[in-house]
Amino acid sequence: MGKTSRQYLENEIFERQVLICKAFANSTRLRMLDLLGRRDWSSADLQKALGVSKANLSQHVMVLKSAGVIVRRREGREVFFSLAMPEVKKACQLIQHVLRAQIRNGQRLAI
Repeated sequence: MGKTSRQYLENEIFERQVLICKAFANSTRLRMLDLLGRRDWSSADLQKALGVSKANLSQHVMVLKSAGVIVRRREGREVFFSLAMPEVKKACQLIQHVLRAQIRNGQRLAI
């Protein structure tokens, strides 16, 4: 029995969700997304705000770009980054909302 187009779509969504969750699984990238949720940032300013090296910023950008979360544009000699879509900001805010509720309710992480 073959898969329906709906099953293919659902599988594709789950696979993309895995990529995004992996991209979100780093505190520097989460801070980057938080900054980009406020405005577009030049590469140099983003690097300075995050306190990372140029090479490290490049690695984080690659992960977020490959997950389809951020986009890059060039203006003359400067490179700017922004969120690929406003839903990314909403997703990050939702996760933070859940975590704040956990903390308010006294839930501890099992590490």
